[in-house]
Amino acid sequence: MQNNNRKPIILVDADACPVKEEISSISHTYHLDVYFVASYSHVVKNEILGTWVYVDDEKESADLYILNHARKNDVVVTQDLGLASMLVSRNVYVLSPRGKQYEESEMELRLHMRFLSAKERRQGNHSKGPKAFSLHDRENFVHSFQKTLSNIAGILE
Repeated sequence: MQNNNRKPIILVDADACPVKEEISSISHTYHLDVYFVASYSHVVKNEILGTWVYVDDEKESADLYILNHARKNDVVVTQDLGLASMLVSRNVYVLSPRGKQYEESEMELRLHMRFLSAKERRQGNHSKGPKAFSLHDRENFVHSFQKTLSNIAGILE
């Protein structure tokens, strides 16, 4: 994975990713390699097709692995806004498991909103949290992921 002239790959922050099967299936269609990055505490018995990379249980280990291995035109699937903000500035495609493609132009606002939410929680004001992951979220992800991989395929031709 170290070669700068390699074809794009897909890196997945796999610990809490609800769309691993979709990622594996769709990426196979586009002949792109998938790396599922998970901590040792989340070892999967029935691993989904792809390369599984296990990292330490430390809080940011999977994020650091992805950050150190993602290159221009790669695709990363993560829910982590901090990781997303670092990657989009490197021309990495970043999608959430709900199908949201992160753009560099929106990251400052998103990070500021995350900061304000964390500040509220520290003051004891807790919101409901994110809504449950739905079939609609899964469909949005599949659509966005296919569109992103199609765009990458067009760039490579």
